[in-house]
Amino acid sequence: FGLYDKEGTIKVACIGDSITYGAGLENREYNSYPAALGRMLGSRFEVRNFGISGATLLKKGNLPYWSLPEMNAVADYKPDVIIIKLGTNDTKPENWAHKNEFARDYRDFLTHFIALTNKPKVFVCLPVPVYQTQWGINDETLLKEVIPLIEKAAQEAHVPIIDLYDALSNRPECFPDKVHPNTEGATLIARTVYTAIVGR
Repeated sequence: FGLYDKEGTIKVACIGDSITYGAGLENREYNSYPAALGRMLGSRFEVRNFGISGATLLKKGNLPYWSLPEMNAVADYKPDVIIIKLGTNDTKPENWAHKNEFARDYRDFLTHFIALTNKPKVFVCLPVPVYQTQWGINDETLLKEVIPLIEKAAQEAHVPIIDLYDALSNRPECFPDKVHPNTEGATLIARTVYTAIVGR
């Protein structure tokens, strides 16, 4: 999509929750998936981590990304590429009580970033599997309800989808607490995103 035609540094913003932030990882500044992605992409790219632990996509969630300072920080960064990986915390029962608003909120979220003045290339990630219900986060809601709604919103907005659910399926060893990836899992996420960005 002409990304490599750009002069100078290509900026990548990774929006997400604790999985993007790198919660639970030793030395997360080095081992989080955005950091690993930056090393894979190389010196022409600058990858910044805008992940916030507990963040929801739902505006009525218990920690909406919408109301966080990162929402504006991403826009101020003027990224060329935006990777969105939200939806895991939305499966908590108190958040999913507002599930009827999820599709609209996701569409609004995409529209907000697609409309940024510098016209970034936006990618949507399907969340990684949940290997055991923790903190109300559960795989059934994720797989049967959240993911189909994310796919629909992405298709309507003509935004490419990165299937991290499939990429990290059957890899329970990569999730010590059943929700957050270890360094190996974060590297696998980074490799999947890398392939989607560079198209190989």
